Amino acid sequence: MTNQHVDGLLTRRTTQHIGAAGELLVQYRLLKLGIDSARLTTDSGIDLVVYSPATGSATTVQVKTVERATPAGGTGRHAIGWNFPHDTPAQLLAFTYLQEDLVWFFTAAEARRIAQQRSPKDIRRLYWYTDLTMRQRDGVPLIQSDMDKYLLSVRAPVLFPR
Repeated sequence: MTNQHVDGLLTRRTTQHIGAAGELLVQYRLLKLGIDSARLTTDSGIDLVVYSPATGSATTVQVKTVERATPAGGTGRHAIGWNFPHDTPAQLLAFTYLQEDLVWFFTAAEARRIAQQRSPKDIRRLYWYTDLTMRQRDGVPLIQSDMDKYLLSVRAPVLFPR
């Protein structure tokens, strides 16, 4: 649970609030681009279905959300990261960062390939530093600007032609 002061009041957000905010952020961004989507009410690993009028097809999306960047390893530079199942039933993964209202879209195969960690329970972890002054080198994870090509605004015309 996360506490935050809004207009002088202390509010509490649960992980369900954060997840729902991520799903709505994705829908909002898609709608601004003229792309329709629908939220699913069941927790089956698919959060949204996105419709592409040009192809007449629907695409399934799992949304993963972080609220804010946190210090890597608890004391390092700020990073954002998401866990997702290796065998996600969704065709696409949307990763959202609420603090900056950013959305990245990956195919399931892309997310698996780029993810830096895989647990024995087949959970993948994709993460990168938000400190844009860091440079990628051996042993250093990605930085946020490396992910610009996956931003929703860049990917949507290709993934969801209109």
